Amino acid sequence: MRTTTALQQLAAISNGSGPGMFLRIIVICAVVGVVFLAVFLLRGYRE
Repeated sequence: MRTTTALQQLAAISNGSGPGMFLRIIVICAVVGVVFLAVFLLRGYRE
């Protein structure tokens, strides 16, 4: 529940309606990180 509260506070900080630019950047970085992690793990199985 603390994470939800923190995300709500971050959404309140960002301007406008919706998740705001800050949360969009967080989501994009998370997706890019997952892709890099998948590539790194799959690379190890190739040998």
